[in-house]
Amino acid sequence: MPSNEQRRQAAKRKLERQLARRAERAKRRRIWGVTITVAVVVAAVGVVYWLVNLGPDGEASTNPDDTAAAKTTKGACGYKEDTTSSAPKKVGLPDDPAETPKTGTVNVTLTTGQGEIPIALDRAKAPCTVQSMEFLVKKKFFDNTNCHRLTASAGLKVLQCGDPEGTGAGGPGYSIPDELPTDLAAGPTGQDGSPTVIYPRGVVAMANAGANTGGSQFFLVYGDSTLPPNYTVFGTMDATGLATVDKIAAAGITPGQNGAEDGAPVTPVTISSAVVK
Repeated sequence: MPSNEQRRQAAKRKLERQLARRAERAKRRRIWGVTITVAVVVAAVGVVYWLVNLGPDGEASTNPDDTAAAKTTKGACGYKEDTTSSAPKKVGLPDDPAETPKTGTVNVTLTTGQGEIPIALDRAKAPCTVQSMEFLVKKKFFDNTNCHRLTASAGLKVLQCGDPEGTGAGGPGYSIPDELPTDLAAGPTGQDGSPTVIYPRGVVAMANAGANTGGSQFFLVYGDSTLPPNYTVFGTMDATGLATVDKIAAAGITPGQNGAEDGAPVTPVTISSAVVK
């Protein structure tokens, strides 16, 4: 008869196998969005930070790198067609010149039923991302789309938009290379030793499902948020935009599968138009 210690070790090995299988399934799945999977409480400083989850459940990998027939633009950015993601609005691939502009800003205004959200897109921080977002705006990709997700935890305060389906699974049919931030303040180190940074109030960043999988979904940070440095920062909101997002956040969240602090905004947020000013 096995001893108590042997039974504990067997149970531990079984749990490790289950976690490994879950991690492998998650690696093969994809969702366009910042989805909470782990909330790690750092006891020394009392900070909660959030990592990325992949989905949808039960689907095989839709990473654009896994699609042999995918097209890739030949310019400086190398936008990659994603033939397997959900893309109900077909806009093609962005123009991709040999030299992508790396200076200046592109001013975009999102008009919503809750107010305007002006955003200054910064070419110096993320030239390929700004080029793609300007392309999508001019194609009216964001018109009549919903901001489908709002979070309000101690360590993550963002409004997520840019999915034409409004589910967190849609995109433009292509992916953007990462242009990760290098100038954000360091956050607390995770229990596994992984680094985090502070995405400050007012910045706008790309959501993704892993390296080089950004598309059209983005998140508006309305409160300092602690995250891994895995999300391209490509712009900032002005005072008017922050006031609009603050109003949306103050109206509350319809709890989703991740709890009361993560779900759809109580007040529906539809981007009626996005225009370059």
